[in-house]
Amino acid sequence: MGIVVHHLNNSRSQRVLWLLEELGLEYDIVFYQRDSVTNLAPPELKAINPLGKSPLLEIDGRVIEESGAIVQVLCDRYGSDKFLPEPGSDDALRHLELMHFAEGSAMLPLMLNLYIGRLGDAAAPLMPRITEQVSSHLHYLESILRPSGHFIGDTLTGADVMLSFPAELCVMRDTTVTYPKLAAFVAASHARPAWQRARAKGGQYFGS
Repeated sequence: MGIVVHHLNNSRSQRVLWLLEELGLEYDIVFYQRDSVTNLAPPELKAINPLGKSPLLEIDGRVIEESGAIVQVLCDRYGSDKFLPEPGSDDALRHLELMHFAEGSAMLPLMLNLYIGRLGDAAAPLMPRITEQVSSHLHYLESILRPSGHFIGDTLTGADVMLSFPAELCVMRDTTVTYPKLAAFVAASHARPAWQRARAKGGQYFGS
């Protein structure tokens, strides 16, 4: 068995397909669909991982969890030094920070805004703080994008792949284009042939 992606529609696993296409790797996809009412992942995913989360990546039968770990492993094994900064450099340390920032700091306020916002008036006590944190994190991402349109150096890295998901969420909610650099980053990512191939293979995706 080679590489298998357990792929949930409208999810973070789209960026894993993108990276696989950028790396030029052969892979198979096992598709899962969200429940049309609850929008939750189907129980079949729990047969692969008890948490029922996606993405999950199998390499030679070993299941790897967590987007950041998956991206790191793929870049380490197959990137040929193109998708990671030089080991031991300051860029390598910065890359590590941003890989963790993508799912650690950045996603928490965005997810809280999504779920708590559904509570209507009951969410009122929490929303000012959540709104402030969303704005703070997105302004931070906007401020660290380089003139090249990348987060580290001047070429695509694993950090760009990881940060594409919070950037897409930002662009979806930012109707007034408060974050033009992030909007340009998302547009440039989506214009890449590898991203378009991944989109065609992955099916339904909110970020396109």
